[in-house]
Amino acid sequence: MRKLVVLLTVATLTALTGMSLLWWSPGPATTTQRIVVQQGESLSVVAGQLHKAGVIPGSRRSFLALAKLFGSKDPVQAGEYEVPAGTSGENVLDLLQHGSPVQRMMTIPEGMPSIMVQERLAALPFATGSAPLPAEGSVLPDSYSYERGEARAAILKRATDAMSRTIDALWAKRAPTTVATSKAEAITLASIVEKETGKPSERPMVAGVYSNRVRIGMKLDADPTVIYPITRGKPLGRRILRSELDADNGYNTYRRAGLPAGPIANPGKASIAAVLNPAPTKALYFVADGTGGHVFAETLDEQNANVAKWFALRRERGEIK
Repeated sequence: MRKLVVLLTVATLTALTGMSLLWWSPGPATTTQRIVVQQGESLSVVAGQLHKAGVIPGSRRSFLALAKLFGSKDPVQAGEYEVPAGTSGENVLDLLQHGSPVQRMMTIPEGMPSIMVQERLAALPFATGSAPLPAEGSVLPDSYSYERGEARAAILKRATDAMSRTIDALWAKRAPTTVATSKAEAITLASIVEKETGKPSERPMVAGVYSNRVRIGMKLDADPTVIYPITRGKPLGRRILRSELDADNGYNTYRRAGLPAGPIANPGKASIAAVLNPAPTKALYFVADGTGGHVFAETLDEQNANVAKWFALRRERGEIK
């Protein structure tokens, strides 16, 4: 009898040793595998996917038995997971129960109009649901992470919430020199600044010029405000027509003084900050300088001279005749 007990004990220990090797030893996968756990799926269901992908050693049934014997009782979490090559059964289970799902990214560049934000949302791989059209100026340009299966509306809400927090924080620190009388006006003017210069260092100066114009009741004469009603902020792809410069539609700042009817794009944090704390300047004009920046002028005579230099430079480059 004693001999039988010893034999059974040895057999049990041998079996446990073999099972532990299956559980804690490196897994069979030779490359990283992606595993998708759907909402509400149990470990029993997911184990079949793990076995089919070659992630776990042994059979689906043996993995479940080992998980029950050695693993946590926590449920697996919905999401998309990357399982590195050679991951042990123990670590596979821990990843699905307590790990972080794969994060994908959506980037909204500074100055992107809302119609293009909507298009970018609609094109997101593995996001779900329709892509809402956000109100112009309501989205903070930035990069936003999302998980497989996440609703596009939820991703957009993070971007609009970020804009709300940003404008609230910047508005509280606004300088007395800003011409914006509300947060909405600040975003509207910032959207023009965003479209007028791609040079970060110039934003406070461009904001200063437009602030001076607003302050004295002078028209802003901003080309991007003419284009917005035509394309909703997308590139025009041609020169502005005289009829478009003459159009009175609430946005055309060549027709009326003051701010347009609303934002013409989604401005970034730096442009909003520039509008709320513009550079101290007497300049009322600016024109491109040929280097990607602008040259500024206080008088119309100075501006005309700068414009003449800009046209001469463009002729030298063969851009105009």
